[in-house]
Amino acid sequence: MAYVNITALPTAPSRARPSTFAAEGDAFLAALATFVTEVNTSGSYIDGVGTAADTDATAAAASAAAASTSETNAANSATASANSANSVASGAWSSGTSYSVGTIVYSPITYLSYRAITTHSGESTDPSSDATNWVALGGISGLTASSAELNKLDGATVTTAEINYNDITTLGTTEASKTVTADANGVVTFDNGISEEYTAVTSSSNATTVDLQDGTNFSHTLTENTTFTFSNPAASGKVSSFTLKLVQDASASGFTVTWPTSVDWPSATAPTLTATASAVDYFIFITHDGGTTYYGFTAGQALG
Repeated sequence: MAYVNITALPTAPSRARPSTFAAEGDAFLAALATFVTEVNTSGSYIDGVGTAADTDATAAAASAAAASTSETNAANSATASANSANSVASGAWSSGTSYSVGTIVYSPITYLSYRAITTHSGESTDPSSDATNWVALGGISGLTASSAELNKLDGATVTTAEINYNDITTLGTTEASKTVTADANGVVTFDNGISEEYTAVTSSSNATTVDLQDGTNFSHTLTENTTFTFSNPAASGKVSSFTLKLVQDASASGFTVTWPTSVDWPSATAPTLTATASAVDYFIFITHDGGTTYYGFTAGQALG
């Protein structure tokens, strides 16, 4: 909308001019209608100019903000470029060369880049194997774990609580809900006793096997004459020991047992089993040579 000029009003009537008062009054009143229209049109024009000015001001502010953002982005880009340039190895590591903290080289062995974390000279160990003086870019200072070792965590379902099972107070002493550890001498101290599995073994075709990988406390109720076999003892130099509870059947059948030839009994004489109904005999066996010899002892007989 173009600006509208307001037409000047005619001479206003005055009582000082009685002879022209009527004519001037009529002309003045007639001109007021046009005057009002022109004033309203000018008001609309001025309002439009004000709105346009507000719009331009908003656009100018947005443009200024955009320019500021562009300037910030440009600065960040420059910083990133500088960092990128800094992260590029200056060259291959060379044995015996002097390096300052922050110097970046690449390993001729792994072709990965490393940053010096100490000022040093005369070193002959490649950065890929020298965690004292170098850290892989993006790596952790002092980390010696290999990729294969770290990848063992890939797919692990362990929870935080389960990892905290390793958070023990005293190395070598057991604690509730914690892992079992040994002290510096390899000794484990059980603070509140030990609960072990009690394993029942059965005979088949007159043969019964006691597998020492299944536990250290066994029981067997005789249902026939049987020959025992002891399997999977600890290697020579380690000790395997176990107890064996023998129970006669309720009918007092007097079933007999043939022990392994490797069992050495006191006075080289195997005990005679109690033959009464449901009688209990208890025996203890120990070997420290991988099962070549088991020392057998009678702990008690006719206990039932």
